[in-house]
Amino acid sequence: MSIVTSKDGTQIAYDKQGSGPALILVDGALCYRGFGPMPGLAELLAPHFTVYTYDRRGRGESSNAKPFSVQREVEDIDAIIQAAGGSAYVYGISSGACLAMEAALKLAPHLARLAMYEPPYNSDDAAQQQWKAYRKDLAKAIGEGRNGDAVVLFMKLVGTPDDQVNGMRQAPMWPMFEAVAPTLEYDAAAMGDDRSAPTRRASGVNVPTLVMDGGANLAFMPFMHDTASALARSIPHAQHRTLEGQTHDVKADVIAPVLVEFFNA
Repeated sequence: MSIVTSKDGTQIAYDKQGSGPALILVDGALCYRGFGPMPGLAELLAPHFTVYTYDRRGRGESSNAKPFSVQREVEDIDAIIQAAGGSAYVYGISSGACLAMEAALKLAPHLARLAMYEPPYNSDDAAQQQWKAYRKDLAKAIGEGRNGDAVVLFMKLVGTPDDQVNGMRQAPMWPMFEAVAPTLEYDAAAMGDDRSAPTRRASGVNVPTLVMDGGANLAFMPFMHDTASALARSIPHAQHRTLEGQTHDVKADVIAPVLVEFFNA
C-alpha cells in the first residue's frame, strides 16, 4: 500500500500493480480496495497497464477531511494521476463512473482517456422524485448516526428485496458496510441533485471516451442503456458499447478485454 496526499490534506491509500500506461480504477458505492470488483479486474489488466486501485476518501485506509465536495474527490484522483507521472487513463463503474466523468471534465489533458460502465443517472420523472426523497432520508440517517439504516436505504433504492436486505444485516460484511455508509452521500453528490443524465455537462468532456452498459439490464433497468446512449451522443469523442449478457455487476473477464482494446487504441 502507498499513500498520496490530496490537495486538502486527505491521505489517499492506493495499490499499484503491473506495467505500462497508468490506469486508475474508480469504485462505486460501498466498495474500496478491500471489497468490490476492482481488485480482480486489476489483476486482469496488470499485464497491459500500471493499474491503480484506491480507497476513495472515507473508505478503507484513506482519511476524510471535511467538508466534503465532489471537487475534493476529483482532487483525490488528480493526486493519484500526479503520483503516476502526470497522465493516466481512468475507468469508473456505477457512481464511480459519474465521479470519473467529473474528473475528465476538470483534469484533461492529464486524464487521457475515460471509460464508464453504467453510470446510474436516470432522467425519468418518477425516478427523480424518488432520488430527492432518498437523498433527504439518507442525510437524516447519517446525520443521526444510523449508518445501518443508511445502507438499507441504498439497498432498497437499487431494488434489493427486503428478505435479502434482512439477510445481509446478519452477514459478516454488514459492519463493513456500516463503516463506509457516510460515503453514500458522496456517491449521491456525484450523481447530482436530481439524478438526471447531465448531457449538457457531458458535452464538455474532450477526451476519448467509452460508455458501456450491460445487455442483461435491458429488460430490468432499461434506463442504464438509455443513459449510456445519451452520454455517448453528447460526448464529442465517445463510443457506446453494450456488453451482452452482463448486469450491473459486470464480470471482470468480460470487461477487461474491452478496456484493454479501448485504452490501447
